[in-house]
Amino acid sequence: MRGGDGILGNREVERRNAFVSTTRRKWLKRREIWLVVLGVILHAVYMMSIFDIYFKTPIVHGMDPVAPRFSAPAKRLVLLVADGLRADKFFEPDSEGHYRAPFLRSIIKGQGRWGVSHARPPTESRPGHVAIIAGFYEDPSAVTKGWKANPVEFDSVFNQSRHTFAFGSPDIIPIFCGAVPHSTWNAYPHEFEDFATDASFLDEWSFDQFQSLLNRSSEDSKLEKLLLQDHLVIFLHLLGCDSNGHAHRPYSSIYLNNVKVVDRIAERTYHLIEDYYKDNSTAYIFTADHGMSDKGSHGDGHPSNTDTPLVAWGAGIKYPKPMLSTNHSHCSFRFVDEHMHDTPTPTEWGLHGIERVDVNQADIAPLMSTLIGLPCPVNSVGSLPLDYINMIEVEEVHAVLANTEQVLNQFLRKSYIKQSNSLYFKPFKPLANCSSILDQIEHLISVRDYEAAMKLSENLRSLALQGLHYFQTYDWLMLMTVITLGYIGWMIYLVLHILQSYTSLPGNMLRKEQAVHQRNYTRKVYLFGCMLMGLLSVLLFLEHSPPLYHAYTTMTVFLWTQIVSEYWLIKALWKHLHGRKFNYIVKLLVTTVVSVVILEFLVNSFTDRKLYTWCFLTIGVTASLYLYNSIPWRSGIPIFVCIACWFLSVFTLMPAEIPDNNQLVIVSGAMIILIGIVARWLNLHAEGKYWLSISNHEVEKPKFPMLFQLQALLVGLSSVMVSLSTSHRTQKQELLALHQLINWSIAGFSMVLPLFSANGLLSRLTSIFLGFAPTFLLLSIGYEAVFYGALALVLMAWIIFENTVLYFSKVKKSSASTNNEIDSVIFKLDERCLQLSDVRIPLIFMILFNVAFFGTGNFASIASFEISSVYRFITVFSPFLMAALLIFKLFIPFMLVICSFSVITKLHRLPRLGCYFLVIIFSDVMTIHFFFLVRNTGSWMEIGNSISHFGIMSAQVVFVLLLFALTNIYTKDIQCNSALATSHKAM
Repeated sequence: MRGGDGILGNREVERRNAFVSTTRRKWLKRREIWLVVLGVILHAVYMMSIFDIYFKTPIVHGMDPVAPRFSAPAKRLVLLVADGLRADKFFEPDSEGHYRAPFLRSIIKGQGRWGVSHARPPTESRPGHVAIIAGFYEDPSAVTKGWKANPVEFDSVFNQSRHTFAFGSPDIIPIFCGAVPHSTWNAYPHEFEDFATDASFLDEWSFDQFQSLLNRSSEDSKLEKLLLQDHLVIFLHLLGCDSNGHAHRPYSSIYLNNVKVVDRIAERTYHLIEDYYKDNSTAYIFTADHGMSDKGSHGDGHPSNTDTPLVAWGAGIKYPKPMLSTNHSHCSFRFVDEHMHDTPTPTEWGLHGIERVDVNQADIAPLMSTLIGLPCPVNSVGSLPLDYINMIEVEEVHAVLANTEQVLNQFLRKSYIKQSNSLYFKPFKPLANCSSILDQIEHLISVRDYEAAMKLSENLRSLALQGLHYFQTYDWLMLMTVITLGYIGWMIYLVLHILQSYTSLPGNMLRKEQAVHQRNYTRKVYLFGCMLMGLLSVLLFLEHSPPLYHAYTTMTVFLWTQIVSEYWLIKALWKHLHGRKFNYIVKLLVTTVVSVVILEFLVNSFTDRKLYTWCFLTIGVTASLYLYNSIPWRSGIPIFVCIACWFLSVFTLMPAEIPDNNQLVIVSGAMIILIGIVARWLNLHAEGKYWLSISNHEVEKPKFPMLFQLQALLVGLSSVMVSLSTSHRTQKQELLALHQLINWSIAGFSMVLPLFSANGLLSRLTSIFLGFAPTFLLLSIGYEAVFYGALALVLMAWIIFENTVLYFSKVKKSSASTNNEIDSVIFKLDERCLQLSDVRIPLIFMILFNVAFFGTGNFASIASFEISSVYRFITVFSPFLMAALLIFKLFIPFMLVICSFSVITKLHRLPRLGCYFLVIIFSDVMTIHFFFLVRNTGSWMEIGNSISHFGIMSAQVVFVLLLFALTNIYTKDIQCNSALATSHKAM
């Protein structure tokens, strides 16, 4: 048969090639659709993995409370929490030298103990109160519920009490008392929390509620009976400092006066209770859930947010102790906010002569439980601070042992759950013999060696806390390995597809290698892959693993099965690579290293926008030098490219919070028109072969000769409407219906006009630029309108740069037709194969795409959601419409970047989906990095940003594809001279 090929007629050869061409194109189209669907499913599944790894609840149920074996020092406990009270503002004197909290200072000096309570970020009201009252740090899975509701029910001091009375904020009191049947509570309505007023009256409200409760007890025997019980907790939540700090800043007179109000409420509460009970059996704890930054915010780990005051006095509390040099111990110990133990007390606090006992915020819960003889909350991870409790030595040991057993019970429960569900269980070895350690402690207590028993109990508690962390992260290594292998497998699979489908590798060799063995080998690989999937699913099922664990492993095994099934392709590629010159290997390695460096730069740019400034300063110089050396004649192109890049570099130095500047928006309209006029002139008058690919005026016939003038007019009109709408709304506090109608009409009409422009490269891009400009201007409030023009100039510079590369390229455009005849038929007539040097195009696209994202902020910034941006279209509150307008405003720069990317692929005659898959590979390199950067500690913003960064990169497989589809409406019929010439030649 092979010999017969030589006598076949030309018509038969052409028919066979046409058949192969049609078959291969159909195969390629099906495969591309399959890869896109697979990519969407894979990224959606793997995106969920962070919630199984980082945001899994640490709370377990099924432990019994540890009953205390000591007599309670107090019958009742009063907990006063001043929300948002900074430690320094509480302890330091005012400008006249008077201290703001005279009553509590008198307690510190003569009646109780004091220190700084160290909060762990996120320093917010709910996590802070959970740490104080329940003794553990906020359930990380609460991030999925916005920290509002309890994702998992947990134990607290209030649960263990005989009865709890609580008064305060509607955001705090119901969380802890709403589901506690033995509680009496009340909260003021949300309307009371008005930032325009002095919020100290909220603190007075809480005290008044409690005072009226005591007054009612004289007429209500049932209430009186409740109040006279032991194991009683009274909780007053004082929100004033938090509200006043947000509204007026912590340096304001209103905030500082609120500190005095809180001190007076503490004094009045103390005298009220002592006069009511007259038994000296009440313990008092005064503290705060978090501090307040100088900007009037909180959430992060700055000392102004993590350092809160702690004052304890009353029954069971030690009296003040003078500061001695021997008092300092555990100097290497760090608190949960990473601040060193025994940091010096500021001299202005005036308390340097009195011993200061700092604690972790979660330590307050076991302190309160011990004072009134309650079991510690079963989920608590706090350590009992003995320096606060006034007990005899044997009772101190029993109290610490109860605290240790409570933490150990959590460890044992987690260990039991994991062991009962694991086929291969790896225990926490340091606690393998914990029962013998408990027996040893009991023996030491029985022989009255209390010091040794205390030391052993504290060591056991420390080990139990380490064991809790061990089981919290037990599955991390397995899950992170599976997910990482999945991403790597996906990228390798895409690389193989690109090499197989979009490059000029010797396909005949591949097919000869594959012809003999491929079919039987592939069946065996698929069979083995299915068996491995089934085996892993059975193992996970036996271990009672969550359903998503099955999805993670199945997806990863499936991808690597696909890779192994391409063994003959990989073998052929290795032979091909092995046969290439050393210079090619070096070039390949350098390209890989440079790509990784650029991608790591982009990862870091998510946290530091200013990196783009240095990036574009460097790119401006490098690109202009390349152009200067490449273009043989004198030209202003290198200077233009350098100035455009340097101009764009300015914007990432500007604040993300965009200030209002309508004059700048109006000037931007004029700048956009000027850019359009220059581009129009260039399109009409540029002569020579160099401009042939970009400027196509000799062959194009505009459908509407006056279209450019109409678009420029709409840009000018939108600038006028910016001025009219804003000034009228500012003066009259309303948006005229006529202005609203004109703005909507301009925005809608202008975006349709580019579809009717000439289909030359420069003329269509100019029309797209002018078409989206009116909408962007009407949605702009400040410098972001200038950014639109600056981004367009850089995109034009990119197109000119690529045109230069194309024009002066010395790559041979023809190769042996006998070798590439069959492979080339899968491409359209106006497309060529991908080459190694083409990698720069998706890399530059990634940089510009991210600049469009971060140039004026990002989705997580205040700038992106500045509500005044939509006031020229709508002023009546409509969340969905307003959000749609804001998001569309963010999409417009992306649209420009993708339109330019599409045009460049046409200019170079590259397969656009091949370039899209390269973009996805680069995005996934960044995704893997962000996967390891996800945080479950820190401020809400830090946690949320780490999730959003990972989510944004994961979603790019869909996001970029949708924008490609959308921009294709504008770019699909653009014609480049290079493509036209190739098509004519082929025909």
